[in-house]
This record gives sequence, C-alpha cells and structure tokens, in this order.
Amino acid sequence: MRRMVAETRLSPADLILPAFVREGVTEPVPINAMPGVVQHTRDTLRRAAVEAVEAGVSGIMLFGVPEDAKKDGAGTAGTDPDGILQVAIRDVRAEVGDELVIMSDLCLDEYTDHGHCGVLDEDGRVDNDATLERYAEMAQVQADAGVHVVGPSGMMDGQVGVIRDALDTIGKEDVSILAYTAKYSSAFYGPFREAVGSSLKGDRKTYQQDPANLRESLRELALDLDEGADMVMVKPAGPYLDVLAKVAEAVDVPVAAYQISGEYAMVEAAAEKGWIDREKAILETLTGIRRAGAQMILTYWATEAARTLRQAR
Repeated sequence: MRRMVAETRLSPADLILPAFVREGVTEPVPINAMPGVVQHTRDTLRRAAVEAVEAGVSGIMLFGVPEDAKKDGAGTAGTDPDGILQVAIRDVRAEVGDELVIMSDLCLDEYTDHGHCGVLDEDGRVDNDATLERYAEMAQVQADAGVHVVGPSGMMDGQVGVIRDALDTIGKEDVSILAYTAKYSSAFYGPFREAVGSSLKGDRKTYQQDPANLRESLRELALDLDEGADMVMVKPAGPYLDVLAKVAEAVDVPVAAYQISGEYAMVEAAAEKGWIDREKAILETLTGIRRAGAQMILTYWATEAARTLRQAR
C-alpha cells in the first residue's frame, strides 16, 4: 500500500555518477575521505561506465586529475586536446557510445597550480573575464572529444552565454549546458579536494554563493536561463533542499542536484561506526533530494543505488 500511494518515486534513470580519472596511474587510487570511491585509471573508468549502463544509470560526470607537473597558473592542461579529461571523454564515448549521457566538468580548478576556478590577475584575485576566455576554449575541446553535456562549475558571471557562443561557433549546437546555477561556498566540499588533488589555498567565497542567501540564487537562475542554459543545478543538495525546491518551482527546464563528497562521507562514516543503516540512509537522502524537485541527482552511490532500486522492484 505504501509503495502504491508513494508521492515520490526514485528511479535508476534519475541518477548520474560523478567519476574521477587520474593521469599516469596504473591502478585505481582510493580516496581516503570517500570510502569506496577512487581516482580511476583509464581502463577502470571504462569499466565503471559499463557498470553504470548495466545498472540503468542515465549519466556520468567526468573529472580529470592531471599530473602535478602539468598544473600552471592558466590551467593549460584543461584545454589540451590530449589532456586527461579529453582523453577520458573519448575513452568513455568509445566504450558506451550514446548509452550513457557523458558529462564533463568545465572548470579550471583541477588544472591550476593555485587551485582556483579561474585565472588570477596581478593582485591574486580571480579575473572573471579572462577566465571566460579559458572556459570557451575548454568547452570547444570537450565538445570535440565527444561530450554530450558540459557542466560549467566555476560560477563566473556570464559563463553560460560565453560557452553557448563558443559551442555554436564550432557547430556543436547539440552539446547541452548543465549550468551550476546555485553553487554554494560549502564546508562539505572537503573530501572532493582530495579527490581532484586540489592545490587550493584559501577559499572561493568571492565567486561561490553565500550559504545564507536564497534570493541571490534565484537571480543567478534567471541569468543562466537568459544566457541559454539547457539544465540547471543546485550544489550541494542536502543542506540546500529549500533552494532546490524554489528553483524547481521557478523553471521549466530540467533541474539537477549534486549530492557532494561531504554528504557522502558523513553517511559512510556513520554507517562504518554502526550508527545508521547504510542502505536505508542512502535511499532516504536520495529520495529527499528527488522529493525537493531534482529530476537528476549526481551521487557517488549512483551505480550501487540503481542496483538496489532494481532489486527492490
């Protein structure tokens, strides 16, 4: 009876798997703060993509982790056609074709020696307009590599419009943009910094959202839609369900939410201590995100949760 009258239904098709691929490794590298998640080799990433397809997951969001020696102030590895992310996109596309929506992180933080999401000016501040030029280049090389969707996550003003123009200029009108519309300056990103080998010193408060503000996110939403965003995202998911619900009410484009590394790590740590039922907690958190209005959920449990949901049927 409860299943029959449930108001919210969670499906494998709602899920997107974020995955990290590290340059120059021959074995997967475990991420200490995220038990069960690894920095993939190219081969294990291909296998992870196949497993996601078999489980019914809809998409995969790829993050590249370059060798430290290739990081520089401009993040040039991010626009190298043979950079690790572009190689990974081609690998996954060759392995699964169109059976999985292949998404790519469009940001410089993994590739810069200072760890910020953009290039810095002479005073050490992020230069918004100079960063947009780099994002345009990134969009084009990722599209050329075969990505279906780009995910600009740097929170630069005007990024969606610049990326749309850059893609259209090279005839990639069919590549979609998943805008990181409301990306908050959160304490829950900690484990992710390990996952991408971040070189960040300081914080990103000057360009990410203030956790205290909601109306500001709705202004960002209006700007992203006006610039041509095909889909919009709220990140993190769990601590910002109210923002997610407001965004979902306000738009007629697909809405995504990213259940981030800190959210994942908390559940895993509590479950390891025996304090909570791990499987039930995973499905409850995902159902809550879906109930708040997300049609797509990026979660590190995507493949596992999809298998569990299929078995439950």
